[in-house]
Amino acid sequence: MTVNDDSFTNWMHREEIAESMIPIIGKLHREQDVNVLLHSRSLVNKSVVSILKTHRFARQIAGEELSVTETMPFLRALTTLDLGPSQIDIGMLAATYRADGHGVSVEEFTAQAVAGATGENKIERRASRDVVLYGFGRIGRLLARLLIEKAGSGNGLRLRAIVVRKGKGQDIVKRASLLRRDSIHGQFQGTITVDEANSKIIANGNEIQVIYSDDPTTVDYTAYGVKDAILIDNTGRWRDREGLSKHLRPGIAKVVLTAPGKGDVPNIVHGVNHDTIKPDDQILSCASCTTNAIVPPLKAMADEYGVLRGHVETVHSYTNDQNLLDNYHDSDRRGRSAALNMVITETGAASAVAKALPDLKAPITGSSIRVPVPDVSIAILSLRLERETTREEVLDYLRNVSLASPLKRQIDFISAPDAVSSDFIGSRHASIVDAGATKVDGDNAILYLWYDNEFGYSCQVIRVVQHVSGVEYPTYPAPAV
Repeated sequence: MTVNDDSFTNWMHREEIAESMIPIIGKLHREQDVNVLLHSRSLVNKSVVSILKTHRFARQIAGEELSVTETMPFLRALTTLDLGPSQIDIGMLAATYRADGHGVSVEEFTAQAVAGATGENKIERRASRDVVLYGFGRIGRLLARLLIEKAGSGNGLRLRAIVVRKGKGQDIVKRASLLRRDSIHGQFQGTITVDEANSKIIANGNEIQVIYSDDPTTVDYTAYGVKDAILIDNTGRWRDREGLSKHLRPGIAKVVLTAPGKGDVPNIVHGVNHDTIKPDDQILSCASCTTNAIVPPLKAMADEYGVLRGHVETVHSYTNDQNLLDNYHDSDRRGRSAALNMVITETGAASAVAKALPDLKAPITGSSIRVPVPDVSIAILSLRLERETTREEVLDYLRNVSLASPLKRQIDFISAPDAVSSDFIGSRHASIVDAGATKVDGDNAILYLWYDNEFGYSCQVIRVVQHVSGVEYPTYPAPAV
C-alpha cells in the first residue's frame, strides 16, 4: 500500500466517524437542548466535511491536530448522561483529558467535567421566548437566519414576526427571496415558502408573521399571538430611550437595538459587560460592529498588560448608508461612490469603549476608512501598555484567550500567513486576531483584528438576546477565568 493509499484510507475512516457523529449531535440538540461545540464552534447541523474541517482548524488554536477518533468517545459518553440544556465543548474535553486525565476512563472524566449539567444540577428546559424583528435589512435577515437555525427543539428563541414598511408588488415574496439568497452569505440552509393569504413566511417550519407598519405605536402584537417578546430594532431609526420606548407595545417586553445607543441606553458587548444587564432593563443597545470587535481584545490586553492609551483605525467595508455612485449625502464624504473610493469617515467605536469598559481609564481615539469591499472589516488597534512584553508572549496569551477563556466566543485567532478579508465571511466571532500581522515593541503593541461586520456582529446580538431571555446555557468544561 502506498503513502497515498494510507492517507485516503485514513480520510475515509475519519469520514465514517464524522458521519456517525451527526445523528448523535442532532439528537442531543433536539431532545435535550445540548449544543455540542468544538473549541467554541458549534457542530450542530454541520456536514461531514465541516466537522472534519473544524477538527483540523483546532490545530491553529491548540497547536496540534485534533482527530474525530479522539473526540468521538467523549460524544458517546455524553449520550449516557442525564443532561440538561447546556453547551458542551468536546474539543476542550479531549484536550483537558489528554493533558491531565488523572488515570480515569473517558466516561468517568466526562461525567465529572459536565456534572453541573446533569441530574439534580441540570437546568430545566424553559418555554420558548418570542422574538420580533423590527426591520428586515442586512442585519435583520442575518438575525432571522440565526434565530431559525437555533430554533432546535423549540424551547429557545422563536422568531414570531417581522415588521416592515409595505412595498410595491409582491412585497412578501421579494422579502422571502432576500432571506433565501444572499450575494455575500450564500443560500439559506433549509426551505422557505410563502403564505401570501396570511402574510406569513415559513422557514424550516417556523411560521413568521409579516406585519406592515410605518409607526411602531400602532402595532398590537398580541393580535398576532405574540406575547412577552423581545423586539430587535435593526433599523437604527431610534437610538435613545424615548424613541425606542415606542416599541413597548402590547406583546413586547424588551427592546434591543442593533446600533450604538444614545443617552442612558446601556451599550452591551456580550462577553464583556452583558452581566451588568438588570432583570428590569427594558431597553438595551448592542453597540456597533466595530465596538464589538475591539472591546473584547482590548479588555483581554488591559487585564494582562494594562493599557495607558490607544488608537483604533478601522478599515471598514462599505454599507447601505453610502452611495453606489456619487450623489447627495448628509455626510460630506459618504456621498462619493462607495464602489470606487476609499472614504475617510468617522467612527463612534472609540467613544463607545467607555460605556462597555467603564473601569478602563485609558484614553482611546479612533478613525475609520470605508473601502470598496462588501463585507469584512479590520480594526488596527494600537496600544501603549503599562509594562513591556514581547510579540511571542502576546500571541501566546491571545491564543490561549481564544481557546480557553470567557472571551473565547468573542475572540478568534488565526496564524495563516496568506489570510485575507474574504476568508472571514461568516465568522461567528466578534473579532479574529491576525497573528502574522501583530507587532510588539517593548510597551507598544499593534493588533490587527478582522471581523465580519455583518454576521459576526449578528452573532453577538443573538448572544445578548439569549442572555436576556434566559436561554443562554452554561458551557462545560467551564472556561478558565
